[in-house]
Amino acid sequence: MSSLSSVSPSGSLGALRPTTPRNPGAPQLTASYGALMRTVRDAGLLRRREGFYYAVFGALALALGGIITGMVLLGDSWFQLLMAGALGIVLTQIAFVTHEASHRQIFASGRVNDWVGRILATAVVGISYHWWMHKHTRHHAKPNQKGADPDIEQDTIAFLPEDAAKSGRVFALITRNQGWLFFPLLTLEGINLHARSIASLFERGRVEHRMLELGLIALRLGLYVAVLFWFLPLGMAFAFLGVQLAVFGVYMGASFAPNHKGMPILEADSRLDFLQRQIVTSRNLKGGWWATVLFGGLNHQVEHHLFPNMPRPALSRARDIVREYAQSTGIPYTETGILRSYGIVVQYLNRVGLSARDPFDCPLVNQFRRSA
Repeated sequence: MSSLSSVSPSGSLGALRPTTPRNPGAPQLTASYGALMRTVRDAGLLRRREGFYYAVFGALALALGGIITGMVLLGDSWFQLLMAGALGIVLTQIAFVTHEASHRQIFASGRVNDWVGRILATAVVGISYHWWMHKHTRHHAKPNQKGADPDIEQDTIAFLPEDAAKSGRVFALITRNQGWLFFPLLTLEGINLHARSIASLFERGRVEHRMLELGLIALRLGLYVAVLFWFLPLGMAFAFLGVQLAVFGVYMGASFAPNHKGMPILEADSRLDFLQRQIVTSRNLKGGWWATVLFGGLNHQVEHHLFPNMPRPALSRARDIVREYAQSTGIPYTETGILRSYGIVVQYLNRVGLSARDPFDCPLVNQFRRSA
């Protein structure tokens, strides 16, 4: 049996059996995925819903227009910070659509999806589409697998105990309390996303449409900052920018974190097949249609990972099919409330953080403790 270590509070995964020649009694889950795919396809759930996305584009355009109108009408007023928060929300919603374009969920043509995604990401949101595609494709291939999923690589937050144990003395105190600090730290995630994506465009190696993306991001960020500081007083402009980035960072982080954090972590040599891998490492969020609007379809994470090109409106119907299918094959299917999912994330990060060394430990005292 492949090595699969769980750090999830949901219980043991010992019943899972990868379909390999060394496990002849294991269910043929690769064939099961094929049957599941046929069921979903026959139900028309992979059909493109361009009308839905045109309505989304229209709603987002109206929202942006409303924010600009509100800013003009408010003028020199601290109520502009409400517009900043609204802008952070709308930009996150646009990022959701960019994510869907990258998965070919919107249009039948992959080329059209890519260009729509690239323009929205760079010229509107201000992040690199190439960076997102490269990073997110690796995540989908092997979610929550050590050494393969970039979303569990150590950043300011440590997602693995072994990474927490390597935290230097400067960051050890943060790491040991990273669960409680997670949401406050997300206020800086907007800056982090912009900075990391832009830095990736200067890396060596082939970067598709490098100069185009750099030019669009520079134009977007330059015009945005210039207009803010021309239209608003200096202090208010800084406050507007800070609030917008903070709301964007928190909303983005709060939308993606519940999907996999606190779910089983797969060892680097794990040989789970595609069906098991995608279901056991993903968590759905309850809430119905309003949760789908709030999270841009990311609340149906299990179905999204099984069928990455499935349009957002079809995910809820696919959920019923997949949940029943998982139960029939004995694969744990995880779905929880939104607030409960955040509690799981905080608890998991705190538990991982305990592996960090105490920055206030005295090496000399520890030496005497060991000798005693």
